[in-house]
Amino acid sequence: MAVVVDGDGRNRASLEELLVQSGFDVVATATGAEGVAAVRKHDPVLVTLEVGLPDFDGIEASRRIRTFSHAYVIMVSALASEADALLGLEAGADDYLAKPFRPRELRARIAAMLRRPRRHALVEAAQCEAGHFAAKPDDADLPAPTAGARRQLAAPAAEGPAARTGWDFEHRGLALMDSTRAVSVDGQAIDLTRTQFELLRALLHNKGAVLTKADLARQLRNEPAVSGSAVAARDERVLEVHMGNLRKRLGDSSRSPRWVQTVRGVGYQLTAP
Repeated sequence: MAVVVDGDGRNRASLEELLVQSGFDVVATATGAEGVAAVRKHDPVLVTLEVGLPDFDGIEASRRIRTFSHAYVIMVSALASEADALLGLEAGADDYLAKPFRPRELRARIAAMLRRPRRHALVEAAQCEAGHFAAKPDDADLPAPTAGARRQLAAPAAEGPAARTGWDFEHRGLALMDSTRAVSVDGQAIDLTRTQFELLRALLHNKGAVLTKADLARQLRNEPAVSGSAVAARDERVLEVHMGNLRKRLGDSSRSPRWVQTVRGVGYQLTAP
């Protein structure tokens, strides 16, 4: 299921047609309020958002959607400046594509997102719809957590070393489980977006090795970090926004980091144990 939110009837119809051809059931809406309501009602895998809407803008719509949904959100907008793109990512979008766009590029970006599950419970649906894109030859974030945003994880039965089993990665009170995509900080569960989870997993998996911004951007595209594929400067700046959102979710500080250390001019690494 996909929800299209666009105030321009022609653009809305074009996006709906593209997504239907790619195997989605589509609900098309013309305003921010209708779009948010449709996402709440249908729980889609994907949402496309135009920034310029007749009631409130797509930035606000993305913020509202992120309070209850883990859908992939891609901004598809006539506003093409880098500042507009960064605002969209900071509001929770996973990607930003300026109009006019090539249908092949939009399909490729959506396919890259669908190759990684947004939540454990939705893996099967995401993989199913990703298959429609793979068969075609043409082929950011939640706000900082409030006091109530973290919830207590069920504690293992045993204390000590046995209580630590089950987590794939642990580091200074931070724990991550790959199979369920669960993350906790000091025993409190943290909800991360798909992008934030992938970035955190990459840092924990590499155990303190320095990962360049290009390395991390490639991993978000589901490519090997060492593939050598081109990474545009814009993609690196997008990566910086996603990393900033990850820090906010964890409650980490760039000035005195507990987990995510910036390597100035290069990239990021996990802090020392």
